[in-house]
Order: sequence, then structure tokens, then C-alpha cells
Amino acid sequence: MHQNVYLPAQFLTEIEAILPSSLNMSDFIAACQRPLRKSIRVNTLKISVAEFLERAEKNGWALSPVPWCNEGFWIEADESVVPLGNTAEHMTGLFYIQEASSMMPVSALFQDESESYAAVLDMAAAPGSKTTQIAAKMGNEGVLVANEFSASRVKVLHANIERCGVRNAALSNFDGRVFGGWLPEQFEAVLIDAPCSGEGTVRKDADAMKNWSKDSVISIAETQKDLIESAFHALKPGGVMVYSTCTLSIEENQQVCHHLKTTFGDAVEFESLTHLFPGAEKAITEEGFLHIFPQVYDCEGFFVARIRKLSSVESPSVKKRLGKFPFTKATVKIQQEIADELEKTLHISLPNESSVWLRDNDVWLFPLALEPMLGEFRFSRMGIKIAETHKKGYRWQHQIATTLATGQEECAVNLTIEDAREWFMGRDVRPNITPGKGEVIVKFNDDVIGLGKWVGNRIKNGLPRELVRDKNLF
Repeated sequence: MHQNVYLPAQFLTEIEAILPSSLNMSDFIAACQRPLRKSIRVNTLKISVAEFLERAEKNGWALSPVPWCNEGFWIEADESVVPLGNTAEHMTGLFYIQEASSMMPVSALFQDESESYAAVLDMAAAPGSKTTQIAAKMGNEGVLVANEFSASRVKVLHANIERCGVRNAALSNFDGRVFGGWLPEQFEAVLIDAPCSGEGTVRKDADAMKNWSKDSVISIAETQKDLIESAFHALKPGGVMVYSTCTLSIEENQQVCHHLKTTFGDAVEFESLTHLFPGAEKAITEEGFLHIFPQVYDCEGFFVARIRKLSSVESPSVKKRLGKFPFTKATVKIQQEIADELEKTLHISLPNESSVWLRDNDVWLFPLALEPMLGEFRFSRMGIKIAETHKKGYRWQHQIATTLATGQEECAVNLTIEDAREWFMGRDVRPNITPGKGEVIVKFNDDVIGLGKWVGNRIKNGLPRELVRDKNLF
């Protein structure tokens, strides 16, 4: 029990004023004092849900389905020996440790299964739980622009994208308010999981409300109004936007959505989430939003709205100074040469929905759907780096294995648990097998974990520094 959770008196007064008549304050306070149930989301870019359930059973993990996410589960696992984050399944990207309620915005974005999106914007993406969830829903196709305002959090975002095998992402590091002017009407779908006062997060952080004040709520809401306007401008007519927060105040939730409706009138349509999952009606508002108090589904407090852009609106005008773009698109001949060499050395094919770009000695794979934006916006990282050129050809990179390999390639080595631990700690390994030559796909439990290179009887480690771990591994 988090009996010491801090709940300011004024905050409780505010909650009492907006709490639906079907709920009561004693249950609300009791829910805030209960620790969260741990939950995970299966990464279907790496493994099917059915296959993961078999793995979980072998590991002794008890899973209960999260009703609003087909890939989401509450989990009970003995973490006294190895925390979930240090298990082989987590380190190979088979699942993401994600709070159950935070899975809801992406489920709402993809509520209509008949719709597919070629270009999606995740406006506040770090640490990457929703970004990787979107990428899995897209099947790594199209382009996913993942923006994060905090430069320090971009590194974490990239590490999670890399771990989960995402290859269709383009990362940026800007205030989300720039998108409406710089990339107007570029996206079929936009997720804005807005920065907020965090009133719903007290179950995982007893001190989350220590700096709470009504004035700060009002101030944050003004920023959110700017962000939702920018997101709406970036959305194509006919497109869908989901606005979400992990807070409870109506100022940061309903009022922000109504501000959008007031600003753009008939171009804005609220789409009901009543049928998003069985039981959704328990948290639905009169507008069709989900306003989730923590006792309703035994999760974090959360808010989700789904909004349709019915018509074009005039976008803000901006003066662009991008500078010279440092990449050059590979000629058809060079792209075919790279594709042939990759097939020859690693038996891996380049995906059809990507194109090869060059910068100095680096070879990159960009999503084709990104190309219309390249001259309009500055990204900090695009697609995946697949190779470095050298005198004798190409030196393949880690993400070639983790995003393109199936694990069935001939030039693959399955490590023992002892060697796999060494690998994840950034060390070279010496498998007890006949040595090969050149690059080799490295696996553990038949899951691809990286790319190495034979040097004599050892495999030189190619794991990126940000993925190296140093303790308590599976």
C-alpha cells in the first residue's frame, strides 16, 4: 500500500466536483493508495501473441488480458531473481513494460480496423511505449514521425525503438507546436499524448502531486491548447487525431478538446469511444471521450479523445531555413548493388517500402513514405543505418539483424545462455562451434539479438552501446 501518497486537499476538492455520480471519493482515494498492477504489451513486430503466451507459461508468468489492447496483459511474475526488464524476452524486444491505461490511446487511434495509415505523427513520443505500439500496428510500413521535445529523452526513445525492431520511424526533437506550420496536412493520423500535470500517476509515484497547484494546471492547459491546434493543422482532412493525458482535470482534458472545436468549428468532429472495448461505457463522457478514474479499471487515471478532421483549415505560415540536406538518394544501380550484396552475405532482402540513402560512408534505409517530408522538415534520425562502406564492400550494422532478419538465415549462430549474457554485456563470444567467416546473425533462444563478425574463433560484438547491460541478466 502507498499509504504515504500525497493528495493535496485542493486537488481532492477538484476531483469531488467532477467525479461521476456513479463513483465515490473513498474508492478514489483507496485506488490512489494501491500500487499499480504490472502490465506488459507483446511486440508483434517480433513475436505473435500466441507464441508469447507459450513463452510466458514456460517462464511461470501469469497473464491476464487488458480489455482495450489485444497485445496487452497484466502480469504476475517472480522478479526476486531477475527483474522483467532484464529477462531475455524483454532485452530482445519481445515485449514492452507499459502501464495498461497508456495502451488505450493507440488502441483508440486504430479503433477502425478498416483504416490504415501511411503517415503517422506521435507528437510527444518518449520513452517510446506508444511509438513502438503504433509501429507494431503499422506493421513497420509507411512512416512514423516520433517527436520528443526533451533532447535527453530522445536517446531513450531511440534505444526503445531499436530494441523493438522498428524501422519505419523518423525521430525529431522540437516543440510540438512547430508541426502545424512546418508539416501542414501531412499525416493521416496524429497521436498527441500531451505533457500534463500527471494527476493520474500517483499509483506509481507517491510524490507525483508534490508540486501540484491549480495555477499550474491552468498554465499547462494553455500549452496543451497550442499543441492540439498544431496537431490538427498537421492532420490531413479526413484524418484522425487522438488526444490523451495521464491526468484527470477537465481543464487539461475536455476543455482542451472543446477549445479545438471552438477554434475550428465544423472541421472538428468528436468520435465516440463507447465501443472501443467491453465496459468502456463505465468511463465514457457525454462527448464520447474516455475519462478514466483509477478505481474504474484498477489502472492509472487517464483521458482519451478521438477526433476526426472533416475539412481543411488554413495553416500557420512559417519561414523555413533548413540548410543543406546531408543525404543523397542512392542511384538504382547502387541500391541494387547493396541489395545483392546483402542477399549474398546475410541472405536478407531489402523491404520494398524503403529506399537507400547515402551520407559520407554511411548507408541508410529510409521509409518511402518519408520522402515528401525530407525537404520540409529537419529530422534528427531517419529509418535505420544498415551499413558502412569500406574498400572491400559493406560493413553491415546491428539494425540489419534486428529489423530485417527472420532468424532462419543460414549464417546465424544460436548462443548458449552463458554466451548470450556476455553478448548483452557488450563482450565478444567464443561459441563452441566451427568458426565461420564475415558477418553473422546472432541469436538466443532462436530470437535474433544482433549482428557480429567472425574474427578467428570468436564473434566480435556489434551491440550498440545504448543497448549494453551490465548486471543481473536472465
